[in-house]
Amino acid sequence: MKVALSQISPKLSRDNFDLHENAIAEVKDMADVIIFPELSMNGYMLMDSVYEDAFLLGELSIFEELSKDIDIIIGAATKEEHKIYNSALYYSDGKLTNIHHKNNLPNYGMFQESRFFFKGDGLRAFESSYGKTMVVVCEDLWSSSIIDQIASAKPNLVYVIANSPARGFVEDELEIEKKWRRILSTTAILSGAHVIFVNRVGFEDGLGFWGKSMIFNPEGIIKQSAKMFERDMIIGTINQNLSKVQKYLLRTS
Repeated sequence: MKVALSQISPKLSRDNFDLHENAIAEVKDMADVIIFPELSMNGYMLMDSVYEDAFLLGELSIFEELSKDIDIIIGAATKEEHKIYNSALYYSDGKLTNIHHKNNLPNYGMFQESRFFFKGDGLRAFESSYGKTMVVVCEDLWSSSIIDQIASAKPNLVYVIANSPARGFVEDELEIEKKWRRILSTTAILSGAHVIFVNRVGFEDGLGFWGKSMIFNPEGIIKQSAKMFERDMIIGTINQNLSKVQKYLLRTS
């Protein structure tokens, strides 16, 4: 199985369809799944414009057609009745097969998500063409209860889409990147899953996003990573047999 990590810099608007379509066209013959960052269809600092820029699910139906060639995960502000969510959408075989609304909405420092989004009410595993799958959005994974749910579900694949701004420069290292590596590695080890992390790049209203999208194997080891601070596309191979061995060791330990 091959996964394409599309590390993009979306515009702060609804006008990001071409960015997604071009990336999908680039890899649809080389990968089985393509993953975009959190809010890849909108940009991050939406603020009050979220009420105008959020998508009804029907407005994203182009991804149903595109998913006939490759599974697609996008991030979007979505509107359901009067509620707006920060959502991850999984498209496969011409259908929207799963939608996850971000559970943990940060509201501190530079983050004000709980002012503009409704909170999702749970996390579920679903069957994709490549095994049991779970998708979470950024801050979700900074919750021990979410990691516990993932570990208990023992999925084959965990996709983490993020908009993580750069902060905490210490000498030549980025502190936030080190913290993310620990969290992602721990999630992989505890769940026995391959963990695929896709973070955006670019700048918005003084925030710079650091990228470095990564693939972790079930042993918590980084197998591949994208560039920092630059647009990038990497295609990684997922060894499903390793996941099965890891799950066996977890059951017998």
